[in-house]
Formats: sequence, structure tokens, C-alpha cells
Amino acid sequence: MVNVKGRWALITGAARGIGYLTAKFMAEQGCNLILHSRSLSHTEKVAEEVKALGVEARCVAAELSDLDSVKAMLEEIDSFGVVVDIVLNNAGMQIAYRTEYFKTPVEDYTESFKINTVAPAMICYHFMPKMIERGFGRILNTTSGIRLEPEQAGYSASKAALDKITIDLGSKVEGTDVMINLTDPGWCRTDLGGPHAPNAPESAIPGIVVGAFVDDKKSGRFLNAPFFTGMTLEEAVKKAEAEFDSPYEK
Repeated sequence: MVNVKGRWALITGAARGIGYLTAKFMAEQGCNLILHSRSLSHTEKVAEEVKALGVEARCVAAELSDLDSVKAMLEEIDSFGVVVDIVLNNAGMQIAYRTEYFKTPVEDYTESFKINTVAPAMICYHFMPKMIERGFGRILNTTSGIRLEPEQAGYSASKAALDKITIDLGSKVEGTDVMINLTDPGWCRTDLGGPHAPNAPESAIPGIVVGAFVDDKKSGRFLNAPFFTGMTLEEAVKKAEAEFDSPYEK
């Protein structure tokens, strides 16, 4: 199992919901954090809480639908002079639920793809070559299990595209200590999931981050967080390594 103590992780969407819980959990493991949200004021609370756990924290802001803003955020992170070993692309947006789905506007797709596909891809492309050069890195992209719901076509299509990007990138680093995988918190009672979702946000821990701790050189997997609910981190890592294989031909 990877020891993250003293390493740096970037967490997008760290101000609330699953991202907030992820930040707290990673800090408890001794991981230093770069906390992203749309506004610096949004991450003040979580930054104070993780620093109280004894780790370092920096805050960055970017509107993920504004790709110039994403680029500027990445340049700012570079200016910190720290080595980002872990990327947790947690942030995402469910644009709308269209009961009359044959009238889905084009904007549902363009906005969904910018936030849920292009922005995380930009982040992967920025950090992954540096990870390959150093010989170590973990990237975990948050996807969704939504299917057969044209009511959420923009969101589900953008997440399917992120799946494809992740799996394809994973094929290039398979067998190395740079690993890129997928995760899904399940349907949780967050701002995105809504108040009627069946699962508490806490049920996503530790599964939502297990991909940062696995150490078996396998990429392209779907490490679905509900499979690990109720486990310790050590148990979750053992299960992920034993039961979740890469999707590539051996």
C-alpha cells in the first residue's frame, strides 16, 4: 500500500460533498493538499481543518467551464514548487434533468463536456508526463454509473468520454508505478446527488480514494466506491488489488 505521508495531492471540488470528505481523509493519512474550488473563499474551512491535522495545504480557484481559468490554475500550482504525486479529479457538474429529453439543448453537452471531460483531461495531461518522468504518480478520475437515462444525456455522455480518456491513457502506463484509474462514489446525498439519494456521502470513503493507495501497477480500472463501503483503507486496498484487474489484453 502506498504511503502518502508528506506527498502532495490535488483535489478538485474540495470545498464540499465528496471532495470535502476526500480532503479530510487524505489529510488524516498525512498527505499535503492542494484544494480546488470555484472560489478561494469556498475552501477556507476545509483548509483550516486539514492544517489542524498537521499537513500543509494550498488553495486554488478555477471555474472548470472556463478552460483559460483551468490553464491559469495549473500554472499557479506549478509556481508553488511542490511535487504533485496524486491527482483526484473529483469535481463535476450535473447540468440538468430533462424530462422532455428530445428537447435537450446543445448547451447541456457543451457545458458538461467542458467541466466533466475537458478540464479533467487538461489536468491529467499537465501532471501525468511529470509523473512518468519521476516514475511515480496516481490519478483518479471520478465518473458516474448513470446509464439508460436520456434525461441526463449531457452529464452521462461527458462521463463516458472521461472513462474512455482514462482507459486509453492507462494503456500507456500499464505495468508502471504511474497509475490512472476511475472511481464513482455512488448515488450520495450531496449537492449533485440531491437529498433523496439512498447513500450517505460518508459511504464513499475509503473507496473513493482507494486508487491513490493501490500499488499493483494496474491502470484503467473502475474502482467503484460502494464495493468498499465499511472497510478500512487496508482492507479496501487489498480488495482492489485482488479483485479489480486492468481492462487490457495480457
